[in-house]
Amino acid sequence: METEYDFSQGKRGAIDPTLPEKTRIAIWLDDEVLAWFREQVHLADGGNYQTLINEALRQYIQQSSEPLEQTLRRVVREELQRIEK
Repeated sequence: METEYDFSQGKRGAIDPTLPEKTRIAIWLDDEVLAWFREQVHLADGGNYQTLINEALRQYIQQSSEPLEQTLRRVVREELQRIEK
């Protein structure tokens, strides 16, 4: 370990560059929701839980014309099929 460090060439700000068509936000999610998305990424042997959340939201938007009751029925059916396998 050095006794003195030179930060004269250092830059303040975000480490990651801003991606086109992406906006950084702060959002509060329930611990259980975040844990579920992280677990899905782990089970898939990698990936990014934030990308998975983004994809889930995108799918929800695409299906938003579907009535909520129909959406719930579809999701329950899909989950029951997944459990039966």
